[in-house]
Amino acid sequence: MSRQMVRPGGRSARVQASVHAAVRELAAERGRDALTVPLIAQRAGVTPSTVYRRWGDLQTLLSDVAVERLRPDTTPGDHGALPADLTAWAEQFLDEMASPTGRAYIRDALLGDPDGGNAGRCSAYAAEQIDVILTRATGRGERAPDVETVIDEVVAPLMYRILFRPAGLDAAYAQRLVARALGGA
Repeated sequence: MSRQMVRPGGRSARVQASVHAAVRELAAERGRDALTVPLIAQRAGVTPSTVYRRWGDLQTLLSDVAVERLRPDTTPGDHGALPADLTAWAEQFLDEMASPTGRAYIRDALLGDPDGGNAGRCSAYAAEQIDVILTRATGRGERAPDVETVIDEVVAPLMYRILFRPAGLDAAYAQRLVARALGGA
């Protein structure tokens, strides 16, 4: 059973927000390896038992924070045509995920995720962004592939390369993936 909670309200939301903020602040100040539950709890103004009760352990907390940080905070840009929209999104996705911070968030999200729920949430974030782009394109009368095709032909190869073969990852690679995905649309 997952200990993750979905955007709770009230006191629970305040606790989550303060603990997440404490993790981000302390990681920036002291480095991720210096984080402890008591240190985070003190900064957040809660007891360590609150953190343990809610998240179970430090790795699960770091995973929860990482998943929240991987959530896109804006709608994909509208560049007037599907190729431009999807290419801009893929380049931004690559830039964010391949950065040292992005890789650390991916690692944390997956390490504290024994049931695969965080991976599913991260996948859903990408799928939601892609769906916005594809829906916008079909609204303009453009022919577009389905979300799963873009996941399989753009996102999956990007994530594999980010995690296992990062050499040579650049905007041109993302552009080639998008061109191939749209060639079958």
